[in-house]
Amino acid sequence: MDDGEREQALLTALTTEHFVLQTSRSATVTESVGRATVFLSMLSAALIGLGFVASNAAFVGPYLGAVLPTLMITGLLTFLRLVQNMVENELDLARIQRIRAYYQHRLAGEHDFFADAVQDASVMRASWAAVGNAPRRAQLLLTTAAMVGAVNALLAGLSITLLVGLAGLSSGLAIGVGTVLALLAFAAQVAYINRASISQPG
Repeated sequence: MDDGEREQALLTALTTEHFVLQTSRSATVTESVGRATVFLSMLSAALIGLGFVASNAAFVGPYLGAVLPTLMITGLLTFLRLVQNMVENELDLARIQRIRAYYQHRLAGEHDFFADAVQDASVMRASWAAVGNAPRRAQLLLTTAAMVGAVNALLAGLSITLLVGLAGLSSGLAIGVGTVLALLAFAAQVAYINRASISQPG
């Protein structure tokens, strides 16, 4: 195989890989939306159910005792998978940027069709720029995983508030303890997202 044939074969392979990676990115987004929708639908159904049992105080405690653990476990599993999807999406985007950089170096000539892929030495910084984002950690708070993490934190805070209230302590103390736990739970999940992310924003 001469150099021209090798170049053509590589270009064909890269074009196929580019398509596969873009399809994979689409699949991760679709799965993330689906999983978040299922979880939030469960939460909505639980709140509707609470409305039905709220008229009878004897049923509220058992209902919450069954529903809250279910929601928290489901929420945690959903959060973990959403973080995996986020990382898969980042990897796919980084690989796409490498392919686009090759297009720019070898094929674009005087054109700048793919110049954004090579403007920065960091592939991940170029990847963030390709989707219109500045490379900042705060961007990770806008992910679907962070949204579900916030709901999980609220559920954890509510659960502790109810438990402290059932223990006979004042409502003010119960709310305070629940609020602190919710903030800690959210901070822990955000820290997990930051550690899992392959991006290195400032």
